[in-house]
Amino acid sequence: MSLHPNRNDLGENAKKVSISVLNGTLVDALDLTNAVRMAHWTMRGPNFIGLHEMLETFYNELFATTDDVAERLVQLGGTPSGTSQLVAEKSRLAPYSQETVHTMDHVRELADRFASLAKTVREGISSTDDAGDADTADLLTGLSRDLDKKLWMLESHLEN
Repeated sequence: MSLHPNRNDLGENAKKVSISVLNGTLVDALDLTNAVRMAHWTMRGPNFIGLHEMLETFYNELFATTDDVAERLVQLGGTPSGTSQLVAEKSRLAPYSQETVHTMDHVRELADRFASLAKTVREGISSTDDAGDADTADLLTGLSRDLDKKLWMLESHLEN
């Protein structure tokens, strides 16, 4: 991985670790954003309006998050993996079925993906902190809290 020159004094190893973690997070977060939008557009069933509005908030907030992640990546000298082709190629999330329609099926599918991304983000916190990049670890910590909150909101719809 070659770095774009910059005046950021973080060590090269820390930059490379963080760029790798951030690119994985970016790809997965973009994929999740699209899954949330798909659910928002196509869901039918009980609690439609509440879920529809909640998911609109989710994808707008995820969009802002992906911007923060990509900008941190560039600050470190990296290049974001943000094209649709790269997201399709590199996402670690399970593919989102175009056939999902029922509100609770969407909620279950999204909860699985939020949990998956939250897990890899927590792993990234440890990796970037161990590499000496406290700022990226802090960015990911905020993302982790946000993903956990959204996961809780989704799971709350699944209670009997």
